[in-house]
Amino acid sequence: MESRNLYEILVPCNWNDGTPVRTRHHREWDKRVRKIANGMTILRPGKGQWVHENQLYEDRVIPVRVFCTQDDMKKIAHITIRHYEQEAVMYYPIAEWAMIQNATEYDRKQFTRKRNKLAQEVSDAYYK
Repeated sequence: MESRNLYEILVPCNWNDGTPVRTRHHREWDKRVRKIANGMTILRPGKGQWVHENQLYEDRVIPVRVFCTQDDMKKIAHITIRHYEQEAVMYYPIAEWAMIQNATEYDRKQFTRKRNKLAQEVSDAYYK
């Protein structure tokens, strides 16, 4: 089984013509990434700058963290290029390794808050 790493990819807030990307369009991308990586962490947008052919470009970007294999991250980058009509996208590993620590059965018995439907589904998937 190929190892998974924690990556970050920069998702554009605007189309190349400067028009803002609608939230609905971002949510479609989110769904596609979840199908590959089963989840992501979407951070607050930041300001990106780069120079191409001596011209300065500025854009707001959304850093998104994804825990997946390198092959899956390449797929996500390609989806991002096509979904946002980008000439290129940047992604990079942000940790040499990452772990997901699951609660033990004992831990879950100590929880005082009722789990929502999604939490129940995730728990059931891990502990069946």
